[in-house]
Amino acid sequence: MTTATARSDRRISPVFLGIAAVAAVSGWAVWTDFAEQPGFATFLFVTAAWVVSLCLHEYAHARTALHSGDISIGAKGYLTLNPLRYTHALLSIVLPVLFVIMGGIGLPGGAVFIERGRIRGRWRHSLISAAGPLTNVLFAIVCTAPFWLDALAGVPAAFRYALGFLALLQVTAAILNFVPVPGLDGYGVIEPWLSHSVRRQVEPFAPFGLIAVFALLWVPGVNAAFFDAVNALLRSLGVSDFDTYCGLDAYRFWQTPNPLCSLNG
Repeated sequence: MTTATARSDRRISPVFLGIAAVAAVSGWAVWTDFAEQPGFATFLFVTAAWVVSLCLHEYAHARTALHSGDISIGAKGYLTLNPLRYTHALLSIVLPVLFVIMGGIGLPGGAVFIERGRIRGRWRHSLISAAGPLTNVLFAIVCTAPFWLDALAGVPAAFRYALGFLALLQVTAAILNFVPVPGLDGYGVIEPWLSHSVRRQVEPFAPFGLIAVFALLWVPGVNAAFFDAVNALLRSLGVSDFDTYCGLDAYRFWQTPNPLCSLNG
């Protein structure tokens, strides 16, 4: 591989830069109340910021794999942060957004194909799988920092709500990704430590793991218990249930807004 080719494999994609620009501009519109339809601006801001975090989630997997021995990562375009280069290009963007719209849940849809045969050592395999959700943890820390640092004085309510909802997505993404279910990163963390026979028995279920988790969250009791735990964690970080609720309310701009959120804005 030539130096020029290696550099092109790592050059940030215009697609990613465009998504980041949408997040920045729409975030500015929410902050300044510039948009005629603040709900739509919130939708664009949260969606674009969520996709940016998705790209960095997959980048973390790819970058860790590269340093662990899979030198094919660059040629696949995974280091460009372009979501269209993932294994399922359409689902990399559409599926995560649908999860958010349908249930206010942050779950990734993209995937990078890692040539595991090039990687030696169980710890490296585990670290590659953990790198993605750890990125969501980092995003959650960034999103909640203004809350637990008590740095929200003068911050417009609309932006506060949007940030609170985005924090909710990052926390749910981190938690759900660490669930040890085939097809999710949590299983990838423990898989190298399982016997060969167990891995063979579990392998056929991997394509359905993500769908199974999402379907399980539609069970009222499971959904309530899960979000009770998530909201308790967010409250400990200074993000109230009201912040996340009004963020979701604004995000769903096509619905009639709850007057309580506008009154408290």
